[in-house]
Amino acid sequence: MASSPADFDPVRSLAAGTYWMPFTANRRVRHDPASRLIASAKGCYCQTPDGAALFDTLSGLWCTPLGHGHPRIVEALKTQAETLDYCTGFQMANPATIRLADRIVGMAPDGLDHVFFTNSGSEAVDTALKMALGYHRLRGEGGRFRMIGRERGYHGVGFGGLSVGGIVPNRKMFAAGMLNGVDHLRHTHEPEKAAFSHGQPVIGADLADDLERLVGLHDAGTIAAVIVEPVQGSTGVIVPPVGYLRRLRDLCTKYGILLIFDEVITGFGRLGAPFAAQRFEVVPDMITFAKAVTNGVVPMGGVLVRRDIYETFMTGPENAIEFAHGYTYSGHPLAAAVGNAVLDIMEDEGVFDRVRILEPVLEEAVHHLDHAPGIRDIRNIGLAAAIDFEPDPAAPGARGLALFELGLKQGLLLRCTGDTVSLAPPFIATPQELRDMAGTLGRLIETVTR
Repeated sequence: MASSPADFDPVRSLAAGTYWMPFTANRRVRHDPASRLIASAKGCYCQTPDGAALFDTLSGLWCTPLGHGHPRIVEALKTQAETLDYCTGFQMANPATIRLADRIVGMAPDGLDHVFFTNSGSEAVDTALKMALGYHRLRGEGGRFRMIGRERGYHGVGFGGLSVGGIVPNRKMFAAGMLNGVDHLRHTHEPEKAAFSHGQPVIGADLADDLERLVGLHDAGTIAAVIVEPVQGSTGVIVPPVGYLRRLRDLCTKYGILLIFDEVITGFGRLGAPFAAQRFEVVPDMITFAKAVTNGVVPMGGVLVRRDIYETFMTGPENAIEFAHGYTYSGHPLAAAVGNAVLDIMEDEGVFDRVRILEPVLEEAVHHLDHAPGIRDIRNIGLAAAIDFEPDPAAPGARGLALFELGLKQGLLLRCTGDTVSLAPPFIATPQELRDMAGTLGRLIETVTR
């Protein structure tokens, strides 16, 4: 065991597998551990131990849109740590967390007036599902227990989120632990009809009518909630067709089903608005958020809740706990202080306007590759895009890992899922950095698909 940082060799330790890396081909990493180390980060770039700069094409994991090492965030974290480093959220509160809740409500769509804080998107999703069950039970509709997710959806890795999620590799090992009574809507990715769409596909709103099929199969009186990502991220930036979310909203209202938007990746500016609900002009009953609320600096998530849902819980004896749920770190003061600093920066620096300015730049840059060798589809909206490339017929998905590893050698930190690369660059990127990113990526895809 190393007695001091100077004695520690991270390459040797990583090669030994001491650190079990999440969502990683760990055995492959052990063949070349030195290539997988990040030593520091600043702005849009991460630096390797040997000083090479990697452009952060996915803002960490959709969570660092303001870049790395923002001085105002660093100062807020330091000041809060010196003032109040921890405060239990059970029966007590602190000013930083209360202020952040007020500000988030002020940014949210009208009617979403209450915030429950968690530590991650996974926890936010499980919290929202619990809220849906409790809400219906308190209203005398305890028979509403079913949850409806969507194929190719990602809602974190808690058992609730896995159950409503629709990504097969995430689900198959843990099938025995899934929730009962979960079903899934069809996904909206139809490349045979809407390949290379710029923004929202113009056809496909009728796919929301798949909820009618599930209502007919299960009976509306058994369905508690529908949860969808407005834009599906982990499965490759699948953009909703024009009118799809509105149709889904109308059907949920018709059948008394709660509609939950999972905005863990779209919340706080990714689509040029505080929330995707505002970009698409559709108000759900709950919104889950995480990631960008603290710029990824301190873990935090939460659920925005409609006023009447909150009020439904506020019943019974006044000394009773209305919602028996929460986490040791719910509303953590360090996370809240950072969240307040993030919102200050977003307001002072006009971040949402900047995203809207950069959106057409990214769109043009990625769609410039639409006829490049090896590329099957390109999609974009806001400051997000995805490119599907030709799979290896003998090993589907293998080229994604090869592309990731090649990107490390060419100055790009990429996020590949199977044979898709997703892009969500920092809001502080320059137009030229976005063009350079797309140009380099096009050459790398051509290399791995030859």
